[in-house]
Parts: sequence; C-alpha cells; structure tokens
Amino acid sequence: MASVLDDPCMERVLKGHTDAVTCAHFSPNSKQLATGSADKSLMVWNLSPKGRSLRFVNHQDTVTAVQFCPVGSLVATSSKDKMVRLWKPSMKGESTVFKAHTATVRSVAFSNDGEKLVTASDDKTVKVWSVSRRCFVYSLNQHTNWVRCARFSPDGRLIVSCGDDRSVRLWDTSSKHCINCFTDYRGSATFVDFNSRGTCIAASGADSTLRIWDIRTNKLIQHYQVHSASINSFSFHPSDNYMISASSDGTIKMLDLLEGRLIYTLHGHKGAVLTVCFSTEGDLFASAGLDAKVMLWKTNFDTKSYNEVLQQHSRRSVSYPPPHLTDIQPRTAHPHSTYPSDVQVAASLADTHTPEPHIVVLQEAERHLQRYNADLAHYAVEDVDTVEEDTSEEDQKTKRSKGGEDERRRHQDTPGDTLRPSPVLNSILQHIVQQLDVLTRTVSVLEDRITTTEDKLQECLPGVLPSHVALEGASGGTDALAQPTEGGASGGTDHPLEEQLTSGQDSGQAVQQTPT
Repeated sequence: MASVLDDPCMERVLKGHTDAVTCAHFSPNSKQLATGSADKSLMVWNLSPKGRSLRFVNHQDTVTAVQFCPVGSLVATSSKDKMVRLWKPSMKGESTVFKAHTATVRSVAFSNDGEKLVTASDDKTVKVWSVSRRCFVYSLNQHTNWVRCARFSPDGRLIVSCGDDRSVRLWDTSSKHCINCFTDYRGSATFVDFNSRGTCIAASGADSTLRIWDIRTNKLIQHYQVHSASINSFSFHPSDNYMISASSDGTIKMLDLLEGRLIYTLHGHKGAVLTVCFSTEGDLFASAGLDAKVMLWKTNFDTKSYNEVLQQHSRRSVSYPPPHLTDIQPRTAHPHSTYPSDVQVAASLADTHTPEPHIVVLQEAERHLQRYNADLAHYAVEDVDTVEEDTSEEDQKTKRSKGGEDERRRHQDTPGDTLRPSPVLNSILQHIVQQLDVLTRTVSVLEDRITTTEDKLQECLPGVLPSHVALEGASGGTDALAQPTEGGASGGTDHPLEEQLTSGQDSGQAVQQTPT
C-alpha cells in the first residue's frame, strides 16, 4: 500500500473573510495568494509562516474575480459594482479604476505579457483593456446573454469566453471576430480556460459537465461528468496532465487527463466550493467556497513521475476476479460487484502548522476624508438648527454628547479604520482639528446671539415680567408668558400680555409698557 503522504493533503486554512470566498489566484512566485469575497474585500495572503496579509476594502459590492499579473506585482479584480480595479498590493492601498461595463463584471484576466486585460460582464460583452495606458481598447459583442468568463490564450492571439447563452466562443484578437462557437451545453457555461500550451480549451457548465476541445481540429476530445451539481471553477495543472475542479456539491475532484479518469475526490468545505486554482509550479493548490474559508493544499503526487503515479494507483486498486463464464458466453443477466474508482481524501484534521496570519486593513485616504467631512458637516448643521429652534443649552450639550457617542460607535464598527499608514493618519487628524475649530467658532457665535436676545427681552419687558424670568431667556420664556397676571379683564383672555400685543398690532399702534 502506498503512503498516505503521496496523496493531496491540506496544508493550511486561511481565515479572514467574513462571507463566501468567490475567487483565488497565486502570485507568479507562489509566495502570495489573492482572494476575493462577497464581503467586498480583496485579501492578499503572504504564505510565509510569519508573513503579514493585507485586506483592501474599496469595492462597493462582491468581488467576483481576481488575478495576479504574470509580469510584475499588479493584481486585477472585478466586482458586482460594475468596476475593474488594478491594485498595487502594498501598505498604501492604491488602485486604478477601469469603468466601461454597465452591469456586473464576472471575470478579469491578464494576457501572458501583462500588457492587456480581458473582462466579461452581465452586459453581454467581453472587453479588452490596455494595462500600460490604463484605458479601454475594444469590445466583443456576439454573446446573447450574461458572459461568465473570458481568458487570453498563452500567445495572446485568441480569447475564449462563455456565458449564460450556453455557448463557448473563440475570438481572434487581431480581427475582433468570433472564429468558432461551441454550443454543446444544456445549461449555462460557467468557466472556461486554455491549457498551458494553448492547444485545448476546457469549459464547465451548470449541467455538472466538463468538456475539453482541441482547437486545432475543433473536436471534442474529452467529456467528464463526475460532479453531482454545477461546476463553478477548474484549473489545469502546469504539466497539462491533471485538472482540478470545484463544484456546488461541496467536493473537489482531481482528473487524470492522460488516462481520462477521476483519481481523487477531496472533502473539506462545508457547502459549495466556488473556486480552485493551482500554483505556478503545481506543487500547491487553493480552494474556497461558501464557508468563507480558504484551504491551501499540497499536491504531493506531482513530485513523482507519471509512471510512478500509475503504479501507485495500480497497487491501491483491488485485483479484479477472473471473468465469469457467462461474461464469455452470456446467457442470462448477472450482477457484478462494484469497485472504487477514485481515492477519497478528507481534510478532517485541524490546521496545526501555522498560526493565524496578521491582517492589515487598508482603504484609500480620499474616501476616509470624505466620510469625516460628511459626518462633521452633519453634526454642525444639526447644532445650528437646534439653537434656531430655541432649545435650551443643556439640550444642545446632550445632543452633541449623544452625537459624539454615535459617531464613535459608528467608526468603531466600520472595518478599515485602524492600523493606517502614518502619513494618511496625520492628514486625517489635521482635517479633524480644522473641522473642530470651525465648529467651536460656530457655537461661540450662537452663544453671543442668545445673550443679545436675552438683553433685548430685558429692555422690552422690564415691568411685565419679573427679572428672573427675563434672565431665563430661551429656556423658560414661553412658559412665563403663558401665566395669567392680576388685574386682567374678566371674561377676556387668560393672557393679558398677548391681548395687549394683539390689540396693538390690530390698531397699527406700538405697544409701550410703563415701568413701575
């Protein structure tokens, strides 16, 4: 029996996302892993034991696809917010926005030379972008429904795309024309890619099938139906001898493309597995899904030659009994016992290899400043309106204290407001000080206005109201004016002062009070 270490095994579990992980991709040197999630964030994981991972939170909706540039360190992401972002994965958190799609962007991929990007969208188009010039170049428009995925060929001369119109289309990048169309699917085509040599394309479908075509002969050469639900993603091994697939049935399948059969079924995720990818060397692969976990696996069997892998599986298989006599000369139907066709691998052990990675949350400073401006302006306007409505000074202090508590609570609950770079933090603090200075001057002016109003009330109503009522000003003035006075006319209004003011206004004469 071959050693269990010859099988794929789980190396690490990366926890940091708070919602389903929709996409994953290794960096060219396999030292980093980028993942996107329905929590609207991009995570760049440093796979070294003490590495620091980064979280970028500038997308406004689910991140649908991610890919490292084959040349350099750029990372491209697409999102349901209709935008494509080009990131420099550093502490600055800088990104360039590409915007031309009018609906959800489902896929993004670099060309092998890193000069172009191809995107697929629910607006039924495939678009090509220039990375160096940061601009849109051209669009491919023959799909009749949402486009799920698009990829460049290794030489950059072809583009393959698939979508909900149940078709897989092959495009010539020089003429911008569709040169072939495969329509074998009974449901949506969910994912598509070239093999490393660019001689074949593979596509998966919602009908749980996986097909491989030779584009030199335009013929279907392999067809697999090993999953029991939709296949969401797959990845060619760099040797092109193997393929790994992820499905909504909660499993990961490893296919031997030379033998044309299933060799491994991997378990570990709870719920649908949404994405899977091999590293550049093929010694690692990553998977992620609805459980918000990213699992890092070691391939192991890839270290052996292909003949050794075949011998290993032949030793594991049960030796078949000699054929029945009725098999040679069949007379009646007879059952055969079943034999396992693949090796089941379960990732049931907890990750004990490495501690949880330290995650630094990054967000662009411009958005942060805009939020602070809006919050401070909101509270400044609220204070002015409160004074103009003649509320008491104690009510103003209470509202300001409550507003301050609400503001602090909101910023504590908002991710991405801690552990920021020093220059950005200094700029934000300076802006806060300036806004507080403006707010202080506004309150001072309002206090002067209250004092002036109190003085005018003392001058105009010295004989009618007691001195302590006049000094109460805005807090108790209304209640004092509502008290009845002695000597009022019987059968008249309960408010003699109001009656005098009203009669004076009606006759067009000014009301004067004689001091006592």
